[in-house]
Amino acid sequence: MNPHHHAPVTAPGVELRRYGAIEETDLHDFHQIVLGLDGEMEMTVNGRGERIDRCSAWLIPAGARHDYMGIGDNRQLVLDLPAATLAVPERLFDTARAVRLDPALTQLVSKIAQRAAAATPPRDNAGLRARRFHWDASARLCAAFIAQTGVAASAQFSAAAGLDFARIDRWLRAHLAQPLRIADLAAHCGFGMRRFHQLFIEAFGETPHRYLQRLRLDTALTLLAEPRASLTDIALEVGFGDQSAFTHAFTRRFGLAPGQWRALPSH
Repeated sequence: MNPHHHAPVTAPGVELRRYGAIEETDLHDFHQIVLGLDGEMEMTVNGRGERIDRCSAWLIPAGARHDYMGIGDNRQLVLDLPAATLAVPERLFDTARAVRLDPALTQLVSKIAQRAAAATPPRDNAGLRARRFHWDASARLCAAFIAQTGVAASAQFSAAAGLDFARIDRWLRAHLAQPLRIADLAAHCGFGMRRFHQLFIEAFGETPHRYLQRLRLDTALTLLAEPRASLTDIALEVGFGDQSAFTHAFTRRFGLAPGQWRALPSH
């Protein structure tokens, strides 16, 4: 069976999907997380098959051929994640696998699915309104997914590399407001500076400072949804020295100033 062909995907997006009873095949150059919502589906990636329900998900690395079919009435929330868009450790997608979701993440999936039902699909030319929804929802899902499933993934896949990427991601998220002192983080993880820097790039796909910058702006996306937080407070909370530096970095990455982004409808 020939896999589906996709147009280039340059930004993250979430979409509600239903899968039919006839098996189909897919292959794409972006990572994907298929999160169960209602009913069940069967998915086989690189020869390994698993049934997905509302408490489970499939992690599908870019370039992994996967076969799938729905089982009766079903719905899934699908997160498309091009490389180097959101702050996600690259090693999270080292291998395709199914994971169980804890109740908090299951609840978040349901909440975002309700908003996705009214949203324009990410690949349509839907303009800035849809763009805000897809970036915000994707950032929230990725943060929750790493926090709640990254622990097991890290324990399973980082032993050989010697770097617990889920633990480091949590540490960075907890210290966004502080300057990054790589020597302190390296010592915290039990490595010298040079070795830690090498292992970090292998696990995260980029340098510590670049990953942290992406993480700070990802977090800003979710904070901008809180209308009571001032732009200055958000800037300081995610580690920028002032609102001007925050505005410059945010605008360079997302194409809009934080105040303009906040003014957009959320869905």
